Amino acid sequence: MSTHASPSDRTAQYAELLGVALDAARRAGALLRDGRPADLGVAATKSSQVDVVTEMDIAAEKLITDHIGRLRPDDGLLGEEGASRAGTSGVRWVIDPLDGTVNYLYGLPSWAVSIAAEWDGEVVVGVVEAPMRGETYQAVLGGGALVNGAPARRRPAPELSHALVGTGFGYVAQRRAAQAEVVRTLLPQVRDIRRGGSAAIDLVDVGCGRLDAYYERGLNPWDLAAGDLFAREAGALTGGRPGERASGDLTVAAPTGLFEPLQQHLEALGAWHD
Repeated sequence: MSTHASPSDRTAQYAELLGVALDAARRAGALLRDGRPADLGVAATKSSQVDVVTEMDIAAEKLITDHIGRLRPDDGLLGEEGASRAGTSGVRWVIDPLDGTVNYLYGLPSWAVSIAAEWDGEVVVGVVEAPMRGETYQAVLGGGALVNGAPARRRPAPELSHALVGTGFGYVAQRRAAQAEVVRTLLPQVRDIRRGGSAAIDLVDVGCGRLDAYYERGLNPWDLAAGDLFAREAGALTGGRPGERASGDLTVAAPTGLFEPLQQHLEALGAWHD
């Protein structure tokens, strides 16, 4: 894909990438929803013994990468379960085949497929497929955010004291202890805190007005790429520490007016380190 493409060419190229992402996410979502074995177990662990991978994570990533590879063989890949290819087109797909694996393992409904397309390092397309909600979230850089084809509507910014804030926790004990201390201090200052178990869903929920804000330390690129774009295209701000982009150190999403005080509180609380 050319970095010097005209606006109309870019629109067409973004539309092509969006179509690929939507198709791959829906296929993977159907596999995960309909193919979940009754005796589903842990296939492997990652950062700790409670950070799990199931056979369905692996199967879904293979489905997605095979699909993209057939349609766009020159693109790069970065997947949570090991897919990695440099590519030569300037496009890289950032894939979480099953965000919310522990929820999925236990039969809880809050899990999703997350697929983003980067063009020369910038995320330009994001799709989050949440089969148990019956919802597809899609965003294109500069083109807005849709839920099942309808525009996403974030909430107006409340006072911090009236904000419903989503968050998540890592799987290493030292990090969890630090995150628990942040929550202990933040909880009396907000309406309430929710822990849903899927970063992708939490980010799209900010864009849809189901959460006022969200923050988390320790996200990987595949956890946040699609949801971050969706939240921004729905009118929210996203970032990390003051002046920085959302990253593994810290991810924050909220509308203007709430984003700034929440980010400042998290900075003061040291939410960006263990």
